[in-house]
Amino acid sequence: MNTRMRRAAVAVAAGAMAVSLAACGSAKEAGDKPKDSGAAKGDAIKIGLLLPENQTARYEKFDKPLIEKKVADLTGGKAEVVYANAKQDATTQNSQVDTMITNKVNVLIIDAVDAKAIAGSVKRAKDAGIPVVAYDRLAEGPIDAYTSFDNEEVGKVQGKALLEALGDKAKDGQIVMMNGSVTDPNAALFKKGAHSVLDGKVTVGKEYDTKEWKPENANTNMAGALSAIGKDKVVGVYSANDGMAGGIITALKAAGLSPLPPVTGQDAELAGVQRIVAGEQFMSVYKPYAPEAAAAAEMAVALAKGEKIDGIINQKVDSPTTKGVPSVLIPVVSLTKANIKDTVIKDGVYTADEICSDKYAANCTTLGLK
Repeated sequence: MNTRMRRAAVAVAAGAMAVSLAACGSAKEAGDKPKDSGAAKGDAIKIGLLLPENQTARYEKFDKPLIEKKVADLTGGKAEVVYANAKQDATTQNSQVDTMITNKVNVLIIDAVDAKAIAGSVKRAKDAGIPVVAYDRLAEGPIDAYTSFDNEEVGKVQGKALLEALGDKAKDGQIVMMNGSVTDPNAALFKKGAHSVLDGKVTVGKEYDTKEWKPENANTNMAGALSAIGKDKVVGVYSANDGMAGGIITALKAAGLSPLPPVTGQDAELAGVQRIVAGEQFMSVYKPYAPEAAAAAEMAVALAKGEKIDGIINQKVDSPTTKGVPSVLIPVVSLTKANIKDTVIKDGVYTADEICSDKYAANCTTLGLK
């Protein structure tokens, strides 16, 4: 990603909590009040927020508080956000939706554990007159709005970074592809984007769809790949996120690889950023959570009040079950050693002190972070 694009994307993140997202698209009458909707009047609305898991640091540290803050800003602190985390269990999440329907929330924001499995719950909410905003993952069923990142672009950014890191070594060996969970529609988009860049330029020795995105499963898969391919033939690893990258790097170290081959990631988790600082992980994808959270909050508040959202969205997308979903998609940034200061530190995601603990102090000094 060139400097101009990177600055533009970071600027979106920096300003998201101060201003509303502007309309960029040509959607017409998007977000009309649902038929027979029990939309609330005024700011005293009740918003149900359902997030998928708590193993990935982002949900509890960023998404939840950012959404809560934006909702409070939009409603003068009068709205109530009812929160539930499914802890990676689709059945639990469906029960949580039913509970929120019973409790008569005015709108739901759902980040689905399983995009297909949630469809019935989305329909039950819709039948009860409760609009649904799909958050981060494109849930199936009759959703009213969606916000996420350009997930195919995420995969492209990862693939381009891996090719950059490999250089002439791209043709010298094989890479391992560690994709995310098949229950997450984003994982398929990351994979599609990555393959569009990597295919024909590298040899994929082994490829995995990693159950539940778990680092321990990625670790097991990586150990198997090294055994099957031969550790000396692995020149790089495509990892769809930072959590799995941690498990992968542990497996690479256990196999005695030194120096480590380049490994990609996503989410700019603190541990991932620290591995980048230390030279163990080549890159991550920084997704500015503030504008994504702001978009979800704005759409949810508007829908709860029975208002239109065509002034918020920037395009429409299709899910397997619903066409033309009013959406806001946010740009992403390739995070490497070169731009840590200009991204996660500048945007206040982490302080230099948080990143530069004693273990990484020398690396941080070299990079000019301290």
